[in-house]
Amino acid sequence: MNLKLILSYFRYLIKSNNLHGIHSPFVFNFIKDIIYGKNSDEEFEEIENIRLKLKKNSSIVEGWDYGKNKKSTELIKNIISKSAKSHKYCRLLYRIVKWKNPHISIELGTSLGISSLYICKALNYKSELYTFEGNSGLVEIAKKNLKKLNFENSKIVQGDFNQTLKPIIDKLTEIDFVFFDGNHHYAPTLSYFEICLSKASENAIFVFDDINWSEEMQKAWEKIKAHTDVNLTIDLFFMGIVFIQKRLTKEHFIVRF
Repeated sequence: MNLKLILSYFRYLIKSNNLHGIHSPFVFNFIKDIIYGKNSDEEFEEIENIRLKLKKNSSIVEGWDYGKNKKSTELIKNIISKSAKSHKYCRLLYRIVKWKNPHISIELGTSLGISSLYICKALNYKSELYTFEGNSGLVEIAKKNLKKLNFENSKIVQGDFNQTLKPIIDKLTEIDFVFFDGNHHYAPTLSYFEICLSKASENAIFVFDDINWSEEMQKAWEKIKAHTDVNLTIDLFFMGIVFIQKRLTKEHFIVRF
C-alpha cells in the first residue's frame, strides 16, 4: 500500500466498529450473519484450485486495456496476483449474493473470472449473471474457467464498458445485485452507478470494490453515499456495500472487516 492508502487505513481502523453500538436490527443481523459469516474451505475447493493453477501459469495474455487505452501484455500469474479478489472478499461476495438471492446480477470487471465463479456458485439455477470485461484475452480464459464448473447461468460481455453496459442494462427489467470492479476512476464509476441504478430493483444491493484505492474513488464513494436513492451503506475499507431500500433509514456505517 502507498502512504496515502496506509494513512486512510489507519483512519478507517480508528472510525470502524463491529457489532457494538449497532442499533438497527437489520444492520446488526447483516453484519453478524453475512459480513462476519463463515464458510468452510471445502465449499470453495474447486474454485480455489482454479486460482492456484492460474497462479502457476506463466502464459501471456494479450488484449486491449480500455482503461489505459493501450494494448496489454501480461503473464497470467501476475494478473491473478494483482487483480483477483482474495478468498476473504470472494467469500463475502458469495454470502451477500446467497443472502440476496438475486434474479439478475451484474459484474463490472470479469478479469480471469475468480469473483465470477464465487457469484455464480451463490446463484440459484433460475438466476443470471452478466459479467463485463474489456480485455478479449481475459474473456477467453474466464469463459474456460466458468465452463470448468458448468456455470451456464453466466454471460460474459466483452468490450468497452462505455459501449457495452447501457445496451444490456436497457434490455433488462430489473437488477438485484451489482459488483463494481472495473474502471476505478471518479467519472466512470459514477456513470456506471447511474446506469445500473436506472434498473435497480426495490431492494437492490450494489457492492463497490476499492473504495479507498485513490482520492478519485474516495470522492466517488462519498458522492454515492449522498445520492437520494441510497439509504444505507457499509464501508469495509476495501469494499463498500450500498442498499437501495426505501424503507431503511439513511445511515452510513464503517465496519471493521
